[in-house]
Amino acid sequence: MKINTLSIDRLTTERLILIPLTIKMCENILNHDFSDWPALGLKKEKRWPDSDFIEIIPKIINNLSLAEGPTGFESWLIIRKDTLEVIGDAGFKGYNFNEKNADIGYGIISEERRKGFAEEAVKELIRWAFSTGIVDEITARCLLDNVNSINFLKKLNFTEIKQDAEMKYWTLQNHLV
Repeated sequence: MKINTLSIDRLTTERLILIPLTIKMCENILNHDFSDWPALGLKKEKRWPDSDFIEIIPKIINNLSLAEGPTGFESWLIIRKDTLEVIGDAGFKGYNFNEKNADIGYGIISEERRKGFAEEAVKELIRWAFSTGIVDEITARCLLDNVNSINFLKKLNFTEIKQDAEMKYWTLQNHLV
């Protein structure tokens, strides 16, 4: 089974714009080429991309290469509406057809943390994913000692389902199922 490419070019919230990454955007970021950003209405934030994001770009490119274009179940840029600067990313690590779920992750540059941006972005992505009608569950995981992520996932009503030597695993069921 194949998921259709995304029919929207962005999601918006009160303070944020979320734009799905493309392979070309990822390649440009790796090459420190932000020349196409003005056409996208974006400004380069001097502290982004951070090393965490640079490290995951190959995984994002791999996920995107499995589809003909963004499906929404890959990574999205998180942009502040007031400055049009990218402050992080959030998104999914693909869609699991057998389990009808998607694993979510997120990252905000350190200077913009603890301002509610991750919560706003992740809530919107969860709302969007459940609205597709194909997602029954959103999963997440975090390190055992990552108190901030643990509290964040609890705040979003995720339920811890298991842990191993390194990670806690979480689930959020679609209440419409």
